[in-house]
Amino acid sequence: MTISNAVTWFEIGTEGPDEAQRFYGDLFGWSFTEEGTAEASYRTTEARGDGIGGAVRGTGGAGPNYAIFYVQVSDVPETCRRAEAAGGKVLVPARTNPNGLSLAHLLDPAGNRVGVFTPPPGA
Repeated sequence: MTISNAVTWFEIGTEGPDEAQRFYGDLFGWSFTEEGTAEASYRTTEARGDGIGGAVRGTGGAGPNYAIFYVQVSDVPETCRRAEAAGGKVLVPARTNPNGLSLAHLLDPAGNRVGVFTPPPGA
């Protein structure tokens, strides 16, 4: 698998996932599939045309609302090190979820959040 450092995913975190789903569905015609749980909503929408896929994540009031894009990289920990060397910060340290997806959240020098991830092996 070749990694091109392209933006390939987005996520919108909100206390109101129902409202966000309704808004983006009405505005852009996106449809969503719930892939989370009753406690942690995670609603995905597929890429259309030249676009990228993404999701609406219910925050449950546990943090601020946000919108973030994800860049697919070959090595999440190394990308975190390079971000810090370039003047950024690691907001959410590199971690790997049970299915093998590795991810982290970074802050650029202006305070904007960006995500980086490596897909699970074989994906």
